[in-house]
Amino acid sequence: MAWLLLASMIVCFAIGVPIAVALGAAVLLTVVTGDVFGLEVLPQQIFNAMNSFPLMAIPFFILAGFLMQAGGMSERLVELAQALVGHLSGGLAMVVVVTSLFFSAISGSGAATTAAVGAIMIPAMVAASYGARYAGAVQASSGALGVILPPSIPLIIYAIAANESVGDMFIAGVIPGLLVALSLLAATYLVARRRGFTGGTRSDPRQVLHAFTRAILALAMPLLVLGGIYGGVVTPTEAAVTAVVYSLVVGLFVYRQISLTDLGPILTRAATTTAVVMLVIGTAGLFGFLLTKLGVPGDIADFFAAVDLGPVLFLLVVNVVLLLVGMFIEAAAAILILVPILLPVATELGVDPVHFGVIVVVNLAIGLFTPPAGINLFVAAQISRESIARVSLGVLPFVGLLFANALLITYVPALSTWLPGVLSGGD
Repeated sequence: MAWLLLASMIVCFAIGVPIAVALGAAVLLTVVTGDVFGLEVLPQQIFNAMNSFPLMAIPFFILAGFLMQAGGMSERLVELAQALVGHLSGGLAMVVVVTSLFFSAISGSGAATTAAVGAIMIPAMVAASYGARYAGAVQASSGALGVILPPSIPLIIYAIAANESVGDMFIAGVIPGLLVALSLLAATYLVARRRGFTGGTRSDPRQVLHAFTRAILALAMPLLVLGGIYGGVVTPTEAAVTAVVYSLVVGLFVYRQISLTDLGPILTRAATTTAVVMLVIGTAGLFGFLLTKLGVPGDIADFFAAVDLGPVLFLLVVNVVLLLVGMFIEAAAAILILVPILLPVATELGVDPVHFGVIVVVNLAIGLFTPPAGINLFVAAQISRESIARVSLGVLPFVGLLFANALLITYVPALSTWLPGVLSGGD
């Protein structure tokens, strides 16, 4: 019956059925056709997939991101990035990367990062004659930092699926996220030199200090979240609640860019986004449960054991599979479906589960801006008023660049494991 489950899911994706509905419909068809178990199990398993205390962090981080976006933090982060790198060749493109780096440490979402930063920077790049296609491509690819750096929602979901510490996963994403950001900065600089994109006026130290002072409350939020988690003061869920309170206070009383009348639309957007994410998590959990009942994870593990790829080739296969899956399936669903299948094989081959989680998330982050279904593409295209096809052509070099980063992260485990080991007192 596994073939029916997978085939029906693929058909649903091909005809444009939303991910959560496609997963649920594939399960329903397989259960009804094969009499695997009673229909009453379906809502039970959907509920079980969502009934996890660490998942409570997701709606709060989503709400915190929307509050910070509405509260003026993205504009202040752009000003700081402009003061730091705006004078370099291709300065505006580099500002996009640096601002996305800053905002990623706040939002936890690739689409939110793309929308918040892109709304400011894409029109600025177009006005400076960078071209709408290139502007959209830089922003779409930079938005992927939102799911690599903490507080990343996919890292939370992986931690739950793999029974790992959310705090360890957050810390493990820091160095890979910085590596990706540096690679994007280098790429935008080289493109600027080749195309003749010039920078703006260099900011003097006083202007840099002024921009830093204006943005310091936004920059403090990641320190508050990660410091609280790794200092043992709060759990990840409590840290997410703290982030909401902090962003609300800053937006209402410090920056004063949020009014009480704004809270209704902000809460509505956060609730809608949360509902979509949780529905995907619930149906993906149900899909994974049925895969397990049909023995698919065991069959795949037996296959890898029989072919004896070894850790190097196995991880290469995993990278390619995750990249392809990320092109079509939302990250949360992909994690909940694939991790229970692939993680046991990885650990059997000696791969650290935390390191494996970073591999998974980095590859799925590439899928956020890879055609045909990357959500960052759609957001960036909408803002730039450019066609999806043209922005897709623009991102292809960045896809290759980030896949090279993914391979480096894969085969240099210390990039993911060193910092968690240091902070936990290990070697």
